[in-house]
Amino acid sequence: MKLADIIVTDAILPDMKSVSRDQAIEQLIGALAEAGAIPKKSVKEANQLVLARENQATTGIGKGIALPHAKLKSVKKVVGAVGRSSTGIDFSALDSKPVYIVILLLSNPDDPDEHLQAMETIFKHVQRDMFRKFLRQSETSQAIAELILEADELS
Repeated sequence: MKLADIIVTDAILPDMKSVSRDQAIEQLIGALAEAGAIPKKSVKEANQLVLARENQATTGIGKGIALPHAKLKSVKKVVGAVGRSSTGIDFSALDSKPVYIVILLLSNPDDPDEHLQAMETIFKHVQRDMFRKFLRQSETSQAIAELILEADELS
C-alpha cells in the first residue's frame, strides 16, 4: 500500500491554526468531509470515535508526529488527511514534546487488514528522519503531496 493511496490530496492542511488536539482532529476530519472522502453526515461520529480512541491512549508517537485514527462504518475505503502546525500542538505525546505533523486515518471496521496496512505504511514513512524533516518544512499542500509521492517511490 502506498501513502499516496491513503492520503486525500484535498485534505492536506499545510498551515493548521488548531491549538489543541481536539481542534486538530476536528479540522482534519472536516477537511476529509470537504474533500468528499467521507460523508458530511459522518463528521460528528468520526470526531467522537477518533477522540474516544485518543482518550484511551495518545497517538502522539513522538518526534513531532501524531497518528489519530478510528474505524467508521460510513467510510468505504481507508482515507487519510495530513495537517502541519508551525507552532506545535499538545497531543500528550510519548516524548512529551509538541506535535507538528498530524496524520489522521479513517477506515471501515469490516476491513481491519486494510487499516493495519495503512497504519504500517504511514508508520514506515514517519520513522524516516528526512521524511519528517521535509514534511515539517513543506509550506503548501502541493509540496506535501509531492513529498508523499517521492516517499512512495523510495520505499
